[in-house]
Amino acid sequence: MPKQYHLHLKGFVGGFDFDADYVDYILGKHKDSEVDVLIDSFGGQVSTALSISSAFKRHGNVHAHFVGMNASAATIASLGAKVITMDASAMYLVHKCSMDFFEWGSMNSDDLASLIANVEKQKKDLDKLDANIAEMYATKCKKDAKALLDLMKQGGWLTAKEALAWGFVDELTDEADDEKPVLTDTMAQALAQAGIPLPPTMADCKTSDRSKLSKLFQSLAAFFHPGTATTQEESNPSSPLDQHHSPTNNSSTPTTQHSTPMNKVFKHICAILACEALTSTEGKVTLTDAQLDSIEAAADKSATDLQSANDKLKAANTEITNLKAEIDKLKKEPGDETHNVLDESHTPPKVEKTEVQDFVDTAVQARALYDLLP
Repeated sequence: MPKQYHLHLKGFVGGFDFDADYVDYILGKHKDSEVDVLIDSFGGQVSTALSISSAFKRHGNVHAHFVGMNASAATIASLGAKVITMDASAMYLVHKCSMDFFEWGSMNSDDLASLIANVEKQKKDLDKLDANIAEMYATKCKKDAKALLDLMKQGGWLTAKEALAWGFVDELTDEADDEKPVLTDTMAQALAQAGIPLPPTMADCKTSDRSKLSKLFQSLAAFFHPGTATTQEESNPSSPLDQHHSPTNNSSTPTTQHSTPMNKVFKHICAILACEALTSTEGKVTLTDAQLDSIEAAADKSATDLQSANDKLKAANTEITNLKAEIDKLKKEPGDETHNVLDESHTPPKVEKTEVQDFVDTAVQARALYDLLP
């Protein structure tokens, strides 16, 4: 039975199928258990790779498994895993970092000086990045960082056995469900655009793929080296490939398109269906009736919740409008006059007089009568 993986990281590192946020989401769902990750990628953004490597390290119990052809940022992403395994037929490549660079136009000496200063700064940044990644590789391989930096500078493909000998992986496997690396014309084009050398063997390429690759590299050679022949008889399709002709330009690694089914992540739909990913074949995703019912129920609930929220909002707006009208009316009317602050309707309770009070009252009355006498 094929092994089940929690994560399938394929294609362009930094793309929808090799996304740091989704990696964090899956790791968060399995905080207290081992997470199995399948990696099959030519690479991509170093920033995303560093984020994923750090996420693996923080989780502390990640098993990364390489199949197919893996290069560049894909290898960096795995470095935070607790255990790294590799299919016996897979390939592995490390190389120095690169960035986009293209300049076209007319320049005077000042413009050239500014360009040179900017390029020198970019070179220093790349040197620092290479040194940092070499240290990461060295920590994993338990070797000197200079040896890893030299390997990055050489930039050659490693077989699974060579990757194991270097220490990039901990164990090789030979599982029946692991995909064998196949170099198609699409993959070769991606390698050429990224400046990544072709692997040393073309044994798995189909004849038709080799023919297409021949034409591809002839066109590339004609573009980068004007005057190069752009046609060649298909009777000799292996010539440019056997020479590992891989013109290097300065574009970033493109998204790799696979002819095999891929797992696409639709975060909201997957949350509704309680699944981690949906299998996409030739750009199409197939759903069961039960899955469609779940989506329909979620859509109905969302519509009901939205209508309820709109009704409450409408009632609140009406109440606010009425209160504003009442306030405006009160502002326009004159204020009421106050004539008496005493509440005359209130009768104080009768209190019985003491003998002393009676004597005093009698004395006061007597004094008043005496004053009336002539």
